[in-house]
Order: sequence, then C-alpha cells, then structure tokens
Amino acid sequence: MDGGNSWCTCYRLFFVATIAIDYRFRSIYTHLGRLDFGSLLEGVSDIKTAIISFLVENCLSLRPRNPTGIIHYTIYNEHATRRLNNSHAMKKKIKTILISQPKPVTEKSPYFDLAKNMKVTVDFRPFIHVESIEVKEFRKQRLDLSEYTAIILTSRMAVDHFFRMAEETRYEVPTSLKYFCISESTAYYLQKYVVYRKRKIFHGQVRFSELTTILKKHKKEKFLLPCSDLLKASIPDALDDLGVDYSKACMYRTVCSNLSDLTDVKYDLLVFFSPSGIESLLKNFPEFEQGETKIATFGPTTSKAAENAGLRIDINAPTAKAPSMTMAIEQYMKGKS
Repeated sequence: MDGGNSWCTCYRLFFVATIAIDYRFRSIYTHLGRLDFGSLLEGVSDIKTAIISFLVENCLSLRPRNPTGIIHYTIYNEHATRRLNNSHAMKKKIKTILISQPKPVTEKSPYFDLAKNMKVTVDFRPFIHVESIEVKEFRKQRLDLSEYTAIILTSRMAVDHFFRMAEETRYEVPTSLKYFCISESTAYYLQKYVVYRKRKIFHGQVRFSELTTILKKHKKEKFLLPCSDLLKASIPDALDDLGVDYSKACMYRTVCSNLSDLTDVKYDLLVFFSPSGIESLLKNFPEFEQGETKIATFGPTTSKAAENAGLRIDINAPTAKAPSMTMAIEQYMKGKS
C-alpha cells in the first residue's frame, strides 16, 4: 500500500474514532448527515477493519456533548451501551403482537380494530387457564353451602363454579339467596342460571370498593365468597375492614398453560394482564431473554411481577391518557406515549 493510501486509511481510522457511531444500526452520523458504514470502510485492509471492529464493539458508544456541536463527543461506559441497546429495542417497529388471553368471541373486539388500523398481526394465546376443584377436595374446606344467606361474585368465572359446585354437591340454591356482584355485566350473567327478575341481585360498577358501599347495608347477612386459589388480597382485606361475616370458598385454581409450541415463534410485543401470565412465561421459558421484545402490562400487580422478574416494561396501562390496553399500544406505536 503506497503512502497516499496509507494516509487516507489512517485518516479514515481517525475519522471513525472521533464521530458518533451507532453500531447497532451499522451507520454513522456527522454534520453531513447519515453515512453508510460499509462504504466508509471500503478498501480498508483486514487488520484495519479488525481495529475498527474492536473500537466499535468495545469503546465507541458515543453521543454529542451538545446538541449543535459537530466534532465534540464523549465516550460512555458499558451502562451507556446498555441504554443504547434499550433505545434500539424501543425504536424497532411493532409488526406482531401476542395477547396472553383467549381470542375474543366477538368480532367487535378493539384488538381487531387495532390490527386493522395499525396494520399489525395480533394473535391470542392464554398463558394461564382455570381448572375446577373437585368436590372431594372442596369438602376439605368444611363449608356447608346451605348456611349462607348471600353470595359475593367477583367474576363470571365465580358464577360458573358456584353453580357447578352446587350441582355436584346436590345443593339446591334457594330463591331467597342474595347475590352481590362486582359489576352489572356479572349480575346479568346470572341469567344463565336464575330468573333475574325474581332474585335479589345487587351490583357495583367495576371496582370491589364500589361494591363494599352496598355490602355495608347488609351486614346481617352471612356471605359466601367463591374464588380461585389466587384471590386478590385486597378483597378479603376490604371485607375484614367492613366487619362482615364471610367465608372464602376456593372452587377453582389458576394454572400455567403449556406453551411449548411457541418455542420457535417470535413476537415483537407480548401483552400480559396478570402476575400469573408473567409466571407462566418464565415457567415455560426459564431461559427467556427479552432483548428487543417489548412487554406490555395491565395493572400495578402485573407491572410489579414483570419488574421483579427483571423484565423491561415498554407499555403500561391503564393510564389517564390510555385507560385500555389497546389505546396504550396504539399510542405507543404512534409515538404518543
């Protein structure tokens, strides 16, 4: 190699070592704009390329010292490199989404609208499922259903399993039984089992705290609380604070689903709605590395479970601007979050 070419090569090395390099995108940035990394290195010998590769891989995570400067840059340590990696993960476009819940039975689901409007693929796969507790196991709780004058129902699942257990234990549900439901939709679901207008049915709006204001007026009742093995601690705590007479009746349990068929399937975004979903992910894939995969969580308990598992949360709902998960995802994709 002649002197001119050697000088040119050395100048290139110096140039590469003093400008901002984004090695994740294989490109460099100067006051001239974005330059192609490959064209800059064209004609450089293998040794020179090796040197540049070493610089890029080990010590050139650079960023401008001031927003208007051209030549002044600061070298950052490995923590800055990790921040750069996270920044790249966030910039990657979302094309595929996996919702960790069953597919909606109606075509009017907002997830289908999201898929259409944002031109993404949305798949559904429950990470957890519910198993019935058998009568033999239920009897170990030493509960006599006929002793209770009222029942607290926190979900449709609780409704189904209460009437299932009543049938399997040959308990005839009396018409005098009072029903206290967490929401109007749960109350209307009772029509599957009883004549709605002939029963004493009360309901809140959505939150359990709203139902407690109604329960205060019926403290003389003896309440049964059908639930799963993963009952939120806030519910019995609220009932204890009210001082009502109640008993928990565990009638079903939540277990992790087998997700082995997803081993070789990759998604840009995973969406979780409960700590059990996070647990299922880690149980099925104990060596899971998040990398560029984005995580969306719904609710504070789900977010806490994800953080405790060392996962990076990219989308969180509900918020004041995004009360639903679909709104949060759409705002994130539009860069409004």
